Amino acid sequence: MTPDYERFLIVGAALFALGAIGFLTRRNLILIVLSAEMMLHGIALTLVTFSRFHHNLEGQAFTVFVLTVAACEAGLALSLVLAAYQAKKSLDITLWTELREPDLPPPIDAGGSVAPPDQAAPQEFPKLTPAGAEPDLGRVKTHAGSSKGA
Repeated sequence: MTPDYERFLIVGAALFALGAIGFLTRRNLILIVLSAEMMLHGIALTLVTFSRFHHNLEGQAFTVFVLTVAACEAGLALSLVLAAYQAKKSLDITLWTELREPDLPPPIDAGGSVAPPDQAAPQEFPKLTPAGAEPDLGRVKTHAGSSKGA
């Protein structure tokens, strides 16, 4: 491998490593998205370098797909960031835990403890009659408001 290829691979690895460090250490949503983009560009540079080294075009073809995924990821991430900012007026990643579904358990915080669950009443679902059995019509209301069968 010539020194030119090695330099390109070192730059690609450095881009990926810096992107991974930024993705794991940042709390701002925009910086997290930019770090993910940096990792994808490091991968693209590595694919093109190996493609040139092996004298084929497969790396360039994969790079087109990687860049397409990066563009889609940037568009979706921007819409999520804007929605989160409109809801919470902040780009801090810890505020996203409050946007969860109400019936999901709370996340584990940095200290390793679980936040106390909300004490909501369990939701009752209607009971279906098994196949072949007659339904219990004793509690069914008729249109006039009186109970049928009682």
